[in-house]
Amino acid sequence: MIRRRIITLVSCSMAWLAGASWAAGEQFIPMPSYRIGPYAAGGTGVYGGFIDYLNYINLKEGGVGGVKLTYEECETEYKVDRGVECYDRLKGKGPTGASMFNFLSTGITYAVLERAAQDKIPIVSIGYGRTDASDGRVFPWVFPLLTNYWSQSTTKIKFIGQREGGMDKLKGKKIANLYHGSAYGKETIPVLEAQAKKYGFELINIEVPAPGNEQQSQWLQIRQLKPDWVILRGWGVMSAAAIKAAAKVGFPRDKMVGVWWAGAEDDVVPAGGVAKGYIAAAFAPSGANYPVVQDIKRVVYEAGKGNMQDSNRVGHANYNRGVVHGILNVEAIRVAQTKFGKKPLTGEQVRWGLEHLKIDDKRLKELGAVGLVPPLATSCLDHEGAGMVRFQQWDGTRWIPITDWIASDKALVRPMIEASAAAYAKEKGITPRDCSKEN
Repeated sequence: MIRRRIITLVSCSMAWLAGASWAAGEQFIPMPSYRIGPYAAGGTGVYGGFIDYLNYINLKEGGVGGVKLTYEECETEYKVDRGVECYDRLKGKGPTGASMFNFLSTGITYAVLERAAQDKIPIVSIGYGRTDASDGRVFPWVFPLLTNYWSQSTTKIKFIGQREGGMDKLKGKKIANLYHGSAYGKETIPVLEAQAKKYGFELINIEVPAPGNEQQSQWLQIRQLKPDWVILRGWGVMSAAAIKAAAKVGFPRDKMVGVWWAGAEDDVVPAGGVAKGYIAAAFAPSGANYPVVQDIKRVVYEAGKGNMQDSNRVGHANYNRGVVHGILNVEAIRVAQTKFGKKPLTGEQVRWGLEHLKIDDKRLKELGAVGLVPPLATSCLDHEGAGMVRFQQWDGTRWIPITDWIASDKALVRPMIEASAAAYAKEKGITPRDCSKEN
C-alpha cells in the first residue's frame, strides 16, 4: 500500500527524524508537490492524478513487476528555494533512493539540474522545463517528455496559421505573447522570434509579473496595439485573470491560444461565462471517458483510496496530466526492469528506462490511453520523444477537442535545441555523449 505523507517544509525534518521505514521491495517516487498558494489548483490536480495512477498500479497489478510503488510529498508552494530543499530531503529516501523527480516547475528544474546529474537522479519534466534538455547528449539526466515548450510554440503558430487559411497568411499579422514573468514564461521567446522571422508576423512580447492577478496595464496595451491573436503563457491565477481582462477590453476569446498550463478547467471556470470560446493547447486533453481514467475510478475510487478531495475533478485537464505523469514514470520503470530485473531500481537504472521508452499505438491501447497520450519513443539523442500537441476549446461547460495531434516544426526546433545545448556544454565544460556508443 502506498504511504501517503504530505510534508511541509516545517514538518519534513521531524517526519524524517521520526524514522520512516521503507520495505526492501519498494520503488520510491518523490512528490515535490504544491497544494497551497496561487498555483495550488494545478498542483492538486496534477499530483492528485499522478498519485492516483500509482495507487492504481499497486491495486491492480501489485506494483510494477511485483515491486510496490511508494511516494512521499514535500510542499514546495511552487517556490524555487523550497523545491531545492525538497529535492535534498527526498533524494536519498527509499531502499534505492529517488527513482526520478517530477517538479512541475521550470524554475525548480533549472535550479537542480546540475546537482541531479551529480547525484545520478533523472528529472522528468513533462511539458515544461529547459527545452534544450531534449538533447540527451548534453543533458543525460533530464527528460522533457512528450513535447517541450519550443515544440509546443510551433504547433500554436501552425494552429493559428490554419485558422488564418494558411501559413502564408501570417505575414503582416500581429501576435501578442502575454507571458508569466518567470523562467517558465520567458522560455518560448527565442522560438517565437524565430517563427516571426520565418513567417513574417509581428511579435509583441508583454510580461505579466508573477503571480499574474494584476494585468490592467498589459491589456490596455493590447487594446491599443490591436493584435490579431494573443498567446497566453499563463499559470495559476494569471490565466483566469487574463481571460476576464480580455473580455473587459473587448478582445475575442476565440483569438486567444493558451499554453497547456493555461488550459484547464481551473483556468476557465473562475472566469465564468466570458471564457466561452477560449482555446488552449493540450499534451493530455480533458475528459473522463478515456479507459484508463474510467478504470482508475473503478479500481481506486470505489475502494475509497482516491487522492482527490473533489472526485468531480477526476478527468479534468490537470488531473489527466497527472495520470500521464504516472503512465510515463511507471512505463520507464517497467522498461528498466527488462534490463536490470524486477527489483527496486536506482535512479541511474530508471534513467536507462526513460531513455528507452517506446509507447506505440498498441501499447497505448493496452494502457487505455489512446488519444490521451501521443505515441512516443525516446533515445540518447532525443529526450522529448514525441513533439505533438492537440488543441481544445471551452464551450462554456467543458473542453471540446478541435484538432487531432499536430506535429511540431522539428526542422526549426531541433537545430535551435542543439545550438543551445552545445552552448551550455561549452559553458559548463561538458563533453557531449557519443550516442553511437550507447545501448
